[in-house]
Amino acid sequence: MRMLWMWLVVVAVSAVGCGKAHEPQRAQDFTAQDRAAAEASVRQFMSSVEQDVTRNGPEAWTHSFSSDPSFFMVSDGVEVFPSGAAAAEAIPSLKQMIHKIELHWGEDLRVDSLSPEFAVVGASWRETREMQGHEVKEQGFFTGVVEQRDGRWQFRNVHWSTKKAEETGGKGN
Repeated sequence: MRMLWMWLVVVAVSAVGCGKAHEPQRAQDFTAQDRAAAEASVRQFMSSVEQDVTRNGPEAWTHSFSSDPSFFMVSDGVEVFPSGAAAAEAIPSLKQMIHKIELHWGEDLRVDSLSPEFAVVGASWRETREMQGHEVKEQGFFTGVVEQRDGRWQFRNVHWSTKKAEETGGKGN
């Protein structure tokens, strides 16, 4: 009987050891070098978003927002898109309303790399939109979670906070 217990202990220890070899990278295994590489990659993604939105308008968000059901977007406390599908469905109508966008992230861009696949971003932003004959200027602060899927970063969820006109000198920018 004692031999059976010893054999079971050996099997259990071996199984636990084998299981660890197939686990995803844990937070404590995410080295400073890994963190720095992820941060640099996310910063590049944020720069690309800024350039793509300025160059291509609302259509650029199609490539930046995750199509996953877990995606959501909030603006000033209001849920704008409850899912990636809702965002993808709404973007074509935005292209008809918004003729041009100029987006700029602030120098205060923050990236908190949580793992090789996830990071939190935050930055001040300012934007000028040409909409049906008039120009709208806004600024505020942006936060989001980015996720790397299929070898590229995408927003998993985002929140835009907009400064009120009186906070920005009455001009919205």
